[in-house]
Parts: sequence; C-alpha cells; structure tokens
Amino acid sequence: MDPEQRRAVIQRAVVRELARYGREFAVDGEVVRGPGSTAVAIREHAGPDGAAHADLGFVLRLGSADAPVVWDCTAGLGTTETEKLESAVRMWAGTTAAAVVELLDGRGRYGDHRRLSELPGWHAVQGPATVFGYQSARLTDWLGRTELLPELAGALGPALADPRLNGVKLFFGGRTGDEVAEVRVNGEVAPAASRALGALDWPRAERFCWARLFVLLAAEGGGLEAVRSAEAADPGTPEPAPAGPPVVRGSRLGRWWQARRAGH
Repeated sequence: MDPEQRRAVIQRAVVRELARYGREFAVDGEVVRGPGSTAVAIREHAGPDGAAHADLGFVLRLGSADAPVVWDCTAGLGTTETEKLESAVRMWAGTTAAAVVELLDGRGRYGDHRRLSELPGWHAVQGPATVFGYQSARLTDWLGRTELLPELAGALGPALADPRLNGVKLFFGGRTGDEVAEVRVNGEVAPAASRALGALDWPRAERFCWARLFVLLAAEGGGLEAVRSAEAADPGTPEPAPAGPPVVRGSRLGRWWQARRAGH
C-alpha cells in the first residue's frame, strides 16, 4: 500500500468515526473537512513495532495560521495495513476526538467537564478513557475511582504552553517490570507530569494492559468561547444546534470505557 492509499484509508476512517458523533466530515484534498471551520489533518508513518501510526490534527480554524490545532499520535494493530490504520483512527476517535467534539458541543454527551482549583483559569474536558489488553478490570476500576487530573496538576501546570488551548494525552500501563507512563502536552512529552503519572498507584499486572485518555484544557472566558464557535456556520455549511453552557460535573473526571478487553 503506497502513501496515497494509506492516506485514503485514514481519511475514510475519520469520516466514518466522526459520523458517530453526529458530525458530517468529507474528504477535501489533503484534509477532511467538517462543520464550520473544523477539519482533520493527517500525517501517517510506519512504526518500528509493526503498528500503524498516524498523527491526526483536529483543526479548529481551517485557514488560520495562528489558530490552535489539537494534534495527537495514534497507533493501531491488526493483521493487514488497512486494519491497523482503521484501528488507529478508532483509538483516536474514542478518546481524543471525543474530547474535542465535547468541547465544541458542551452538553456532556461525549466527555466530562471540570473546573479545578488546582488549575485555575482552565476549563477541563476529558473524553472517555480506553483500557485495552489483558486483565483489564483492575485498571478500569482504578480509573473509575481516581481523580487523575488533580493528582497531576502541580507537574502539569508549567507545561501548559499555549494560553488558549492545550491537549494532554495520558498513556500508561504495561506489566510489572515493563511499564510505561507518559504524558504529552500538545504532542510533546512532559517529563515532570510523566514522572508524576508513573508514581501513582495504578495497578500493575502480570500481563500487558494499558490505558489511554485525552484531556483538553481551554482558557476560561473569551478563549473558551472562541474555540467553541469553530463549528459556527460558514457559507454553504448547515448551522449546528446551539451548544448551550458547558455541563460541569461535580465530582470527578470519571467517564471511561473499555474499548477492548482481551482477558480477565
């Protein structure tokens, strides 16, 4: 499969996955265009581990060079290149894209909203967490009862370099003695936050099991409203339903799911 064919597989998968959130996207040259000024940009590359890796950027203001783009690297597995690429897009859609759509939508349908005293001035939106691998029940249960963002706030705050919007990916798990704990902010590894994540008491298992989740931190006030207007209609684009005020959860960023459970 050549690069153009791989890009086409990714683009079709993006269109299909975002339709699950009620968003109509369509391939337009190198990008996949959505409502208003939104789009998804793609950079695809092969990984050394045999997985298919794709950098997907959720563009909020297509054509504006200084507008934030939520980039995330995602990987997928399968028996064919098509399966691997489609798996990578599903992983991205279930975590990262869900958080972006929820930020734009603001109704609490695709993620959770929080305002945290530990991160003043930021509005947090977390999409569902994906737990995959073997013996996943313990890690899933731990995620459901743990306040992750407040635990990491002290180390995470200095890494929030964009004053408008920051995308934070958390990936952690593995097995006892072969663990990984990584926090990326706007695509760059945040060493202090990664160390803080690794120091938490998430359950280590004898077999491989990982968790992946994505959090958006948008500046309160005008910055948040500017981001949420990205789906406003432009000529020829249907007007989406008004988003209304964000639904703020009272207790924790607790939404999560198991995308794949390969063992018990």
